[in-house]
Amino acid sequence: MENKKVTAFAPATVANVSCGFDILGFAVDSLGDKVTVSLNDLNEIRVTRIEGDNGKLPYEIEKNTCGVAVNAMLKDMGYHGGVDIELYKGLPLGSGMGSSAASAVAALVATNRLLGNPFEKSALLPFAIESERVACGAGHADNVSPALLGGFVLIRDYHPLDVIPLNVPRGLYCTLVHPHLVLNTADSRSVLKQHVSLKDATTQSGNIAGLVAGLYQEDMALISRSLNDVIAEPSRSILIPGYDEMKEAIKTAGALGCGISGSGPTLFILSPTEEIAWEVSRRSQEAYDKVGLEIDVYVSAINTRGAYVIEEKKLA
Repeated sequence: MENKKVTAFAPATVANVSCGFDILGFAVDSLGDKVTVSLNDLNEIRVTRIEGDNGKLPYEIEKNTCGVAVNAMLKDMGYHGGVDIELYKGLPLGSGMGSSAASAVAALVATNRLLGNPFEKSALLPFAIESERVACGAGHADNVSPALLGGFVLIRDYHPLDVIPLNVPRGLYCTLVHPHLVLNTADSRSVLKQHVSLKDATTQSGNIAGLVAGLYQEDMALISRSLNDVIAEPSRSILIPGYDEMKEAIKTAGALGCGISGSGPTLFILSPTEEIAWEVSRRSQEAYDKVGLEIDVYVSAINTRGAYVIEEKKLA
């Protein structure tokens, strides 16, 4: 096998998308993680470098999402050679932007190319889901699916896995607002109700159906009406300072709606144009300046490409 290094990129993602708790997600542009892989002659998987994590991520392959994903892939192949993994974090940890998912997906795409593309891209998904068990205690696909495939995705079922790419309307933009605080996924899940009323279940189902229909019909007004979460957001928003203030500040800017990205603390705002996306970013900054909490703000089109290889370098 040719001795080379392969580097892949996987984007940040927004999971849940308001009403689609654990079943909807989409990918954004520019923000993401890079992973470089190469073969070693030790017949073992090693994480040899991690940058951009401030020393917080583990190197043990059974604890690192890159290692878990690649190990699952190689076991499925029956491959017993060694792979070295270098992780370059572009996403903050515990941000709600699919940080662990981006790392795992980038590692899988790079390793797949390194070994001659034995898998179709979509076939890498089960290995990425395994890595999420390490990251958050459960094998969710609402971050890894859009990170891998791009665009909007619907996870209809897990048994068997049924992931459905959805239409991405032309002109749709996303603003991400990342407050400088860490919100643990376990804490975000602990505040959720274990049971919901029939009324709330019906409302949520209608919003999910409306959002999917709005994406396909490219009906911005329908998308806007459907971006309403009556199950998770009421409990989770309490954990995010400034959320209500930001939501109020963008009301008249023309945005379609906003919500909590994944388990937070990052917030997402969908807009029908890039101009409006930048306007809501400005208003979000003003709202958080008044709250007294620092934020990072990103404006992005919806990424329809997903993860991809960015460099292949032959080694001597």
